[in-house]
Amino acid sequence: ARPGWPSSARRAGAWPARWPSSPRASDAAVPDVRLRLVQPAIDQRLKWAPGERVRNVQQQMELSAAPAAEPMAAEPVTHVIWAETAVPLFLDQDARLRQALGSVTPSGGLLITGVPRMEPGPDGEPLYYNSLAALDGSGAVTGRFDKFHLVPFGEYMPLRKWLPVGAIAGNGAEFSAGPGPVSLPLKGLPPVSPLICYEVIFPGAVVPGSDGGAERPRWMLNLTNDAWYGNTAGPHQHFAIARTRAVEEGMPLVRVANTGISGVVDSYGRITAMLPLGHRGFIDAALPEALGNPTLYGRVGDGAFGLLLLTCFAVGLRARYRG
Repeated sequence: ARPGWPSSARRAGAWPARWPSSPRASDAAVPDVRLRLVQPAIDQRLKWAPGERVRNVQQQMELSAAPAAEPMAAEPVTHVIWAETAVPLFLDQDARLRQALGSVTPSGGLLITGVPRMEPGPDGEPLYYNSLAALDGSGAVTGRFDKFHLVPFGEYMPLRKWLPVGAIAGNGAEFSAGPGPVSLPLKGLPPVSPLICYEVIFPGAVVPGSDGGAERPRWMLNLTNDAWYGNTAGPHQHFAIARTRAVEEGMPLVRVANTGISGVVDSYGRITAMLPLGHRGFIDAALPEALGNPTLYGRVGDGAFGLLLLTCFAVGLRARYRG
């Protein structure tokens, strides 16, 4: 633990990493990578207001371009990360917006942001996605990810044929699902598994399977907007669940939220950087290294738990019949 951390951050994750059966926790970080996590704390009532959308983007651009709190001690920022739908506009249809965002992108690095996306479908009707986009300094989109675990009744309508369309939106619009967990290559970064909002809560479904042929990601990136829940237990629970995924998979997790909680969690579940709920600002942080090899859970998933249950059941039966 380091001075200045919240007491809960100092306690949590410290002693489990030192169990005799566990490898010694490492503080190693990915070289030449410095992340800036931007948390604008935009009220949910203003986030999608037509008259506030441009101003919301401008506020985040100002935070992205602000000087570091400790300019002499900190390495230069290489990548700036914004939250889910931080850009509440269709980026692909607005070249001027892309160029403006490129102006706050670190030289040689990327701006990674959540954004809605629209493209024509097979029948000509528009398809909408809750997406992540990575932009370089010229404003070009160099990486993209579409959310695959959609929220029922919020992002899509289950049983759409039988339920009234107006239950979700006046025009019946809903999001389409992406292809699933991916290992996304981004300039200057190790391969990453992007996760939008509550996709991070599903154990065993946050990184692509080894049978897909893709390189295993070295970290997870969770963009979310927890402003819906206000100052309640919801954002704290969401952060805690996301933190569990880092321990399960043995790889760091970076989480950027509109109103918080944003932070960096290493492969042992230790919080190395954090912005509290409701705080407006940014934090510059290193990207921790992943474990050298996947964890047991990362290899077999919930199969290990099932095997444990069967073993306990068999031992119980044997004890019963011997008795």
